[in-house]
Amino acid sequence: MLPTITPDKIDLPPGTLLHFPGTLADYEQILAQLGDRAIPRIRFRDNHIFLMSPLSEHGNQIDVISDLIKALLRDRGRDWQSFHPVTLRRGKEAGLEPDACFYIDNYQAILGKRKLDMSIDPPPDLAIEIDVTSFTRIEDYIPLAIPEVWIYKKGELNIYSFEDNNYLATDHSNIFPDFPVKQTIPQYVNRAWEVGSSVALREFNQLLL
Repeated sequence: MLPTITPDKIDLPPGTLLHFPGTLADYEQILAQLGDRAIPRIRFRDNHIFLMSPLSEHGNQIDVISDLIKALLRDRGRDWQSFHPVTLRRGKEAGLEPDACFYIDNYQAILGKRKLDMSIDPPPDLAIEIDVTSFTRIEDYIPLAIPEVWIYKKGELNIYSFEDNNYLATDHSNIFPDFPVKQTIPQYVNRAWEVGSSVALREFNQLLL
């Protein structure tokens, strides 16, 4: 199956990554054409438009990681509001589409909102990207100033903390400072692939007891 991009239709086979020259107006047009569709993913960078259609592995990994984060938050008695996936934009600037994001400290500020606008709403506390066939570049997140970004790629969890208008790689999470997420999350993502998501989540909950 070949990719199809016309004024009336956008259809990419799973695992497809395309990029081509474009303007912000072109990006806006494709966004409008996609509407509420979560696939394909779109990003505008350096006067190029990137389109990506994820593989099933991508969806499985983001579901597992989101479930593990929720288990950690419940274990610590913390409330949250999550979005999966979501487009984050500041006014008319090009947006980003993390695979999932979590409002934790600021969750009450966005309750009931059907659309987020980063020019008036606070950024999420945590954004997560799964790079299987994706195109994540941590520098793209600087305008949004999300306090913490996780990028999961090739079985490794990379954690970035926003400090002094830049992202710094770190070995620990400021959201879960007492838990080794960098080491443990990949273990249970792999475990979910081997025995199933529900079994891995049960085992993870047992670990937290």
